[in-house]
Amino acid sequence: MEAAALILFAVSLGLASIARRQQRKLVALESSLASRDEAIRHLRAQLQTARNEQAETAALSSAIANVSFDSVMVLDEDLKLVVCKEPAVNFCKVKECIGESLPELIDSPDLLELVELTLREDEGLEEHFIVDEQHYRARTRMLHSGQRRFVSLAIQDISELVSLNRSRRDLVANISHELRTPITRIRLIIDSLFLDADKPKRKASIQSLKEIAMETDALLWLAQELLDLSMIESGQQILRMVPMPLKQVVDEASERFEAQAEMKDLTIISHVPAKLGALCDADQLKRALGNLIHNAIKWSPAHDAITITAAEQPDEIIVSVFDNGPGVSDELRERIFERFYQGDSSRSGDEGTGLGLAICKHIVEAHGGRIWAEGNSQGRGGRFSLTLLKADAELLPAAVDDGELPEQEPEIFAAG
Repeated sequence: MEAAALILFAVSLGLASIARRQQRKLVALESSLASRDEAIRHLRAQLQTARNEQAETAALSSAIANVSFDSVMVLDEDLKLVVCKEPAVNFCKVKECIGESLPELIDSPDLLELVELTLREDEGLEEHFIVDEQHYRARTRMLHSGQRRFVSLAIQDISELVSLNRSRRDLVANISHELRTPITRIRLIIDSLFLDADKPKRKASIQSLKEIAMETDALLWLAQELLDLSMIESGQQILRMVPMPLKQVVDEASERFEAQAEMKDLTIISHVPAKLGALCDADQLKRALGNLIHNAIKWSPAHDAITITAAEQPDEIIVSVFDNGPGVSDELRERIFERFYQGDSSRSGDEGTGLGLAICKHIVEAHGGRIWAEGNSQGRGGRFSLTLLKADAELLPAAVDDGELPEQEPEIFAAG
């Protein structure tokens, strides 16, 4: 019994010793695992730092690639500056700008809205803004690195360019004004010569006067286009939107070109319902329709017809001008509305300024409509269409005895 007790005691001591050794090994293993976890966390932190630096470097490299801009900076999603090209420091209100938010650096709500919109839309944008009476152009671009997003912001001082553009607009306006006065006087003198009492007796003189009158009209048209361009670019054009009978506007626009149409023995045919009304600025709409009619007269073959139609839609009116000229090729349908663009100089004889259709587009879009040309693949001839907002028939003014419409209080919209 005593021997058995001794053996059991010895076994217990051995097991206790083994348990202590296992406990020490377990403690050492836990310590090793803790050290490894700490090392892993440290490596992950270093990796994230490296990724952030790489993203910022890529953002800066991408931003600086746009060398046409003076100042370049990169902002994070909190609108804090993380990278700044040296010239941009002079643009900011504070010199130590890294880590500062955009509103604290640049006092411009427009610029702040541009950057915030870039983050919301996740796409690059471009905008013009003013700070301390200086004009700037800003361009943004989204940059992605993993889950992080950055905004590249490039800023260019365009104050001198704006000043030059303003001078150019003033020059165009002055030239058009100086042209209009003598041309109008010449036209009045020529018109007086056509009076029966003062009409020259020789047919040759009559023909010469007609040619002079035609060239004077061309100069007057050019002066008007220059003036319109100046008004459009300066944003000074104003629309007075009132309900108007569309037929009256179309007829008045057509009457201005009866003499020109007569020279080519052209007939202007109007198919516009008398009760159809449009919400428009009558003077500006007549200008747009006049450009389309003038264009149709220019390209129509002699002894032909120009047709104007109007179709009523649920919320708008589609007005179309048709002629039997060469029409517009499909590939030029968009380009012909660009300023100063002329389709085929070999056929046009370099006539015109290339402004008429561009002015049409501006006027129609200012009315909330759209304008387009149908290509030759859709049929022969020139076909231009535009849309206008439809006015309720009960809002149309009633005609008075002298054929004119009574004065209405207009709704005014800026068209610039």
